[in-house]
Amino acid sequence: MKGEIAVNIHLPSMDDAASNVDCSDETQDLSRDYAQDFVADADYIRTLPDLQNGPTSLIRGAQKFIQHVGISNFRLPIRFQTRDSDPLVLEASVTGSVSLDAEKKGINMSRIMRTFYRQAEETFSFDVMARTLDDYKADLESFDARLQMRLSFPMQVQSLRSGLSGFQYYNIALEVVERAGQRHKIVHLDYVYSSTCPCSLELSEHARRERGQLATPHSQRSVARISVVLAEGQPRLWFEDLVELCRKAVATETQVMVKREDEQAFAELNAANPIFVEDAARLFCEQLQSDPRIGDFRVIASHQESLHSHDAISVLTEGTTFAQTSMDPSTFANLFHVG
Repeated sequence: MKGEIAVNIHLPSMDDAASNVDCSDETQDLSRDYAQDFVADADYIRTLPDLQNGPTSLIRGAQKFIQHVGISNFRLPIRFQTRDSDPLVLEASVTGSVSLDAEKKGINMSRIMRTFYRQAEETFSFDVMARTLDDYKADLESFDARLQMRLSFPMQVQSLRSGLSGFQYYNIALEVVERAGQRHKIVHLDYVYSSTCPCSLELSEHARRERGQLATPHSQRSVARISVVLAEGQPRLWFEDLVELCRKAVATETQVMVKREDEQAFAELNAANPIFVEDAARLFCEQLQSDPRIGDFRVIASHQESLHSHDAISVLTEGTTFAQTSMDPSTFANLFHVG
């Protein structure tokens, strides 16, 4: 019939009623009010179900060893020591994970956070991170573990000629990784610089010289992600030290405070240091190799071209720590620096 709506109605049967009688008996007297004054004592807590520590029969899917399971982007304020001034309290984003044996259902992830909070009042260092790793490995009865902290570290930098100063912020990550009984301490740093194309510079000069034609070489904001393993038994490698190594390698770091005289100076600095992405990787490598505090390392450079609609990239590794057959598809996609 026109305008008619069809509705399927299920009329409960005696079987339905029988199957639901126990459920209705259990739920009819449940309170809908939050029990604000209820105290969970030790006896009550012992009755709580804990599925993650259940038997092997609860495992879903393949009963396989898992390399990493844990938490990511757990944020809290952490006090960091600086090389030249007082400690800084900075927001840190923490990733903590452990290995999981094939016969275990899962882990209690809150233990990683609780373990971290037990150390959070200290001024952080790799030693504190190592103790934290030891604690949650013991708490979770795991063999391998990883702890990573990401932060934005401020350093005051001078302008090139005007005498002004401002704060440059560096994306830094610290890692303590234990695998098969071997422990590594790793620092990652994103260094942002300007790259002037040597070929474009020469072509521009050719146009000026041969034809009296004004031409401008192309340059672009570029990012190098520097990852270093700290060598054992060496003095501390400060964040500031690693930044200064990068500045020695590639002097054209992007600027914070700029007046006209600084802008002119930056143009001159770029002309004095034209650089292909291959040059960048090797220049960073040269400085990293010269520091005995650094063991294995990796340089990932991305020149985000103003001439091309694509980027120029290079990857250089030293040692086995960062050697890999496959590359993460997002390796270069996340190397964009957002000002």
